[in-house]
Amino acid sequence: MPLAVQAVGGWTVARVLDVRRETPRAKSFRLSPGQPFTHLAGQHLVVRLTAPDGYRAQRTYSIASAPGSPEVVEITVERLEGGEVSTFLHDELAVGDEIEVRGPIGGFTWTGDTPAVLVAGGSGVVPLMSMLRLSRSLSTGPPVRLLVSVRTPDDLYYAGELPGPEVTVAYSRRAPAGDTRPEGRVAAEDVGRLVMAGEGYVCGPAGFVEHASMLLVEAGMEANRIRTERFGPTG
Repeated sequence: MPLAVQAVGGWTVARVLDVRRETPRAKSFRLSPGQPFTHLAGQHLVVRLTAPDGYRAQRTYSIASAPGSPEVVEITVERLEGGEVSTFLHDELAVGDEIEVRGPIGGFTWTGDTPAVLVAGGSGVVPLMSMLRLSRSLSTGPPVRLLVSVRTPDDLYYAGELPGPEVTVAYSRRAPAGDTRPEGRVAAEDVGRLVMAGEGYVCGPAGFVEHASMLLVEAGMEANRIRTERFGPTG
């Protein structure tokens, strides 16, 4: 592995425990950080790669795993053509390898003590998956509802784990056979069924976030109770 991994200055070395394909363009990486840490659902990590000549590249990736296991953390990474970090992670990183990480970072968080309406566009589901996993790990807790918008079934992250009574998937381009919802972008009727007293969390591309946040407000959620995080290309 062409990396030098001697972490300093807040960085720690994490060993790869498992690599799992989520979609044709996304993989999840389970990591064991040398310096265990506790994160909140919705936070992210910074990953840094260092070449033998000293050149460094770093990118930020949301944490998908639920809080509560400081020895293990999971990130999900979309492979972007020409991306320095994402292509290396996808094409080169294997179980047993080591990378540098720093974190957790970010205030887009849910602590599991209030009802939550989660709305995700595409890869924006990653930090919300941490929230859903936290919710499912609680023996008793406030209700959580998740709406995920993706183009096709092939684009759906965590397809084997997501299904549940609290989860709705909206397909904008091609729905699977038997799906009763008309194909198309997230609409008022999709969001209206979710809204309840509590907090709103919206994550995805900027245009999606603006659209979904507006729908939540129109459905009766107070704007100051909606938290947003915008995802852009992270190479």
